[in-house]
Amino acid sequence: MSRLLAVAAVGLLAIVGVACGGDDDGGGGGGDGGGDVDADDGFVADIRPAIDAIEAELGAGQEFFEITASRQVINLFVAVDDATAALAYVFLDGELQPPAPKVTGASGFTFAGDAIVFDEVSILDAVSSELPDSTIEALSIEGGDGGIVRYVVATLSPGGGRLDVTVSPEGAVLEVDPVS
Repeated sequence: MSRLLAVAAVGLLAIVGVACGGDDDGGGGGGDGGGDVDADDGFVADIRPAIDAIEAELGAGQEFFEITASRQVINLFVAVDDATAALAYVFLDGELQPPAPKVTGASGFTFAGDAIVFDEVSILDAVSSELPDSTIEALSIEGGDGGIVRYVVATLSPGGGRLDVTVSPEGAVLEVDPVS
């Protein structure tokens, strides 16, 4: 993701974080120190409805720079103007919110919504199992060369360390990168 999109993402997350507040039930790994993935969280299962909402709004066949899903919100960065700009959308509580202002100067790989094929049930299982004390914060879907997608799970350890864990569509761990 380009630096410009990263800045837009941080801004959107800050706005949504303030609006959403915290999770009152403390369950499902959403800050309780456990990496457990609770089916009731549903944030991974909400990715497809979020894409469908974008395509209902803008038309089928949209290209994305990135989609990031957390327990609070899904951020979708739609490539526009021949992938030189992005529209950032938030999918919150099953509803697509109006887009943020267009971000120009965007660059990077894109992917189509139909390129996203992963097992909603197991994509987070290996990370949860291998890092049982860490909190799974988000699943990001990023564009790669040739329209491929990459699935990256963001984790936070009890000691404050962060890892980006690249996984296969079935959830097998492919790569682990510390985040500074």
